[in-house]
Amino acid sequence: MTDALDLAFTNGALFDGERYHPGPTHVGVSGGRIALVGEAVLAAIGPRTEVVELDGRLLHPGMNDAHVHPVEAGMEMLGCDLSEGYTREDYLERVRDYVERNPDVEWIVGAGWQQAAFPGGAPLGADLDAICADRPIILSNRDHHSAWVNAEALRRCGIDRDTPDPADGRIERDPAGEPTGTLHEGARMLALRHAPEPDFDEMYAGFRVGQQRLVGYGITSWQDALIGQYGNHSPLFYDVYRRAEERGELIGRVNGALWWERSLGLEQIPAFLEKRAAVAGGRFRAETVKIMQDGVAENQTAAMIEPYLVPGPECRHSDNTGIAFVDPAKLPEYVTELDRLGFQVHFHALGDQAVRGALDAIEAARRANGPASTTMHLLAHIQIIDPADVPRFAELNASADMQPLWASYDPQMVELTVPFLGEDRAGHQYPFGSLHRAGSHLCGGSDWPVTSADPWLGIHVAVNRQVPADHPDYSERVFLDDERLELDVALRAYTLGGIEANGRAEELGRIAPGQLADLVVADRDPFAAPAAELHLTRAALVYVDGALVHAADVVPA
Repeated sequence: MTDALDLAFTNGALFDGERYHPGPTHVGVSGGRIALVGEAVLAAIGPRTEVVELDGRLLHPGMNDAHVHPVEAGMEMLGCDLSEGYTREDYLERVRDYVERNPDVEWIVGAGWQQAAFPGGAPLGADLDAICADRPIILSNRDHHSAWVNAEALRRCGIDRDTPDPADGRIERDPAGEPTGTLHEGARMLALRHAPEPDFDEMYAGFRVGQQRLVGYGITSWQDALIGQYGNHSPLFYDVYRRAEERGELIGRVNGALWWERSLGLEQIPAFLEKRAAVAGGRFRAETVKIMQDGVAENQTAAMIEPYLVPGPECRHSDNTGIAFVDPAKLPEYVTELDRLGFQVHFHALGDQAVRGALDAIEAARRANGPASTTMHLLAHIQIIDPADVPRFAELNASADMQPLWASYDPQMVELTVPFLGEDRAGHQYPFGSLHRAGSHLCGGSDWPVTSADPWLGIHVAVNRQVPADHPDYSERVFLDDERLELDVALRAYTLGGIEANGRAEELGRIAPGQLADLVVADRDPFAAPAAELHLTRAALVYVDGALVHAADVVPA
C-alpha cells in the first residue's frame, strides 16, 4: 500500500484470533479494516496516523458473547437489582433500600439472588412481607428459572393452596400445602404475567445501559439469546435493536435469537422468516431461533437420562428426571425444518437428556438436509453431558456454547447440584477440556445477567476451574482439573469462536489484512502473567471499525 495508515498499534503482544504472538509486533488500520500486520506497519505510518503504543500490552480481536441478555440485564440494573449480593441478608437489605427509595412503584420487580443463599434453594415470602406487605414483590433468581414472591404477589396473581403446579413448573409449599414464596419455571411465569410489562422506552434505556457495560468489557459482538415473550423478555427487543441501528447507536454486531414458543409448532416459522428478512445484512440480524429444551439442575428441572437422587443416608433415586419443555418426539421435525430454511438453532440444554435430545435433532436435520458443513447450531450451558455424547458435537458441527463461570465449586454447585446428581454424573459437568480434545467447536458466553458479563472472569474459570481467590464464592478445590482449557483455546472461544457461531467469520474475529478492525487493547499481556491473575485483565481501549468506542483505566464492576 502507498497511503498512510489511519491507525497503528505498535510494539505489543498479539492474539490474532487463533494464536498468541509475544511480539513485539505491529498492526495497521485503514478505512476501518486491518491493512497490515508486522514490520511493514512502521513504514506506513504517516503524519496523520494515530499511533497507539502498546508497550507490551496485548492486542486481540473484539470479544464475542455467544449467549447474553443485555436488554434484560440493563433493565434489571435500573430496577431492584440483587446481583451484587451473595447472602440472604444482602438481598433483604437491597430490597428494603429499593422499596424505600421507590414509594410510588406499585409492583416491585427485580432479579439477581442465588439459590444457595437459602436452605434448599427456596427463600420464604415471609421475609419479603416483613419489608413490604401491601405491594407485590416478584424477584427472579440469578438464572431466571425461579422467583421469590411475597404474599401480596401471590394474592394478586391468584396463587394459593388450591393452585395446581403447572406442567412446566413447581410451587414450593409448606406441609399444609400453602405456597411458601418460591416459584419455579412455569410457576414463576404464573406470577410474572400479572406484573406490568416495561414499556418500549424502558426497554431502550435498558439496552443502552446493557450495551455500555458489554462494550466496556471489550465485547464488540454478541448473540442476544432470547427475543420473544418470556419472563422479562419481549418481542419488542427486536424493535429496540432496530431503533438503535437506525439511530446509529448500535455499537455491537448482534445476532438475535428469536424465541420458539414451546406451546406452538411449525406455524410460527413464517414470522421468523419475515423478521430475518427485514434485518438481513445489517449490524443487527435475526438469523437464529432459540429453543429452551429444559430447566436448570439447581431446582431439578434440567432434563436428565436417569432420575435425580434424594440426598440422605440411603441416597436413592427419585422419580424426577426434570422437564423437557419441547416434546422430544417433535423436536427433530422442528429442527430439521429450521435447518432447511437456514436458521441456526440455539438450544438451552443443561441436562444430559436435553443435550442428547438436541444432538439427536441436529443429527436428524443433517440426514435430511445435507452435511454438517452447513449451519452451525449451538448448545448452550451444556452442564451435564453423557460421555458417549461428547464426540457427537464435532461429528455434527454443533458448537459447545460454554458459560465457564459456572464450572467451579461455588455454593450452588456444592449444596444444590452435586448431592442431587451423585458422584458419577457430577464428574460429567462442563466437560470443556473433553469437548476440545474431541475436536468440538467452542464459543464462550456469560448468560448475563445470570452471571457477570466480564469475559476475562469467564476465561479465568475456564483455565483454572476456580473463581478467583478474592471472589465470595471461592473454593480451594479445583473443579474437575482435567477439563481445564489452555488460555489460547479459551480466548479463541471468546473471540473467533463466538464470531464463527454468529456467522460473521468472513470478515471478523481475526487480526489479518482485510478483516474489520474490531479490536481491543488489554491493559496487560495475560499470556505473560500467572493464570491466577487472568481475571484482573481489563479492556483499556476498544475499537469498532477502527473507531474508538471505549477508553478506560478500569472497566465498571
